[in-house]
Amino acid sequence: MSTITALPTESLTGTWVIDASHSEAGFTTRHAGIAKVRGSVAITEGTIVVGDDLTTSSVTAVLDPATIDTRDANRDGHLRSGDFFDTEAFPTWTFTSTSVVAQGGEYVLTGDLTIHGVTKTVELALEFNGTATDPFGNARAGFSATTKISRKDFGLTWNAALETGGFLVSDDVKVSLEISAIKQA
Repeated sequence: MSTITALPTESLTGTWVIDASHSEAGFTTRHAGIAKVRGSVAITEGTIVVGDDLTTSSVTAVLDPATIDTRDANRDGHLRSGDFFDTEAFPTWTFTSTSVVAQGGEYVLTGDLTIHGVTKTVELALEFNGTATDPFGNARAGFSATTKISRKDFGLTWNAALETGGFLVSDDVKVSLEISAIKQA
């Protein structure tokens, strides 16, 4: 698989809606300091606007933390509780970009991420995966993005000390996004 290093804004110019059924927000964190736990959260809506150049481009997205899925119902319930995300009080997470810049052959998407009622600026390494026309005639574009955040930065401080030292849940969370977006007429 080859990486597309140039973002062809001339062919992408326009508004794209994130296709939630073909997109994913995933995360990975350490459990007990020895194992990685992976999960996902549904992206419920989002828009990508590609301007004539990167300075006029933007991304917005809404995620639903009540959909958190780590393949363990008990853990998922705990994550939705007041110990962590308190999904009743904070039913959405949002991302609103503030800039997209090219750095060499790569792109950095900077924006405001709000989780648990706390907004922090994050930088995502952005990759453009190309375009395709689906069987229904829709123009689609694919993107991948990654970042690492501190859960404590978002007020997520619950933890348990381990007898062997350290803590049950790591502070660092790796976030990965796979996005398929449909161009709007």
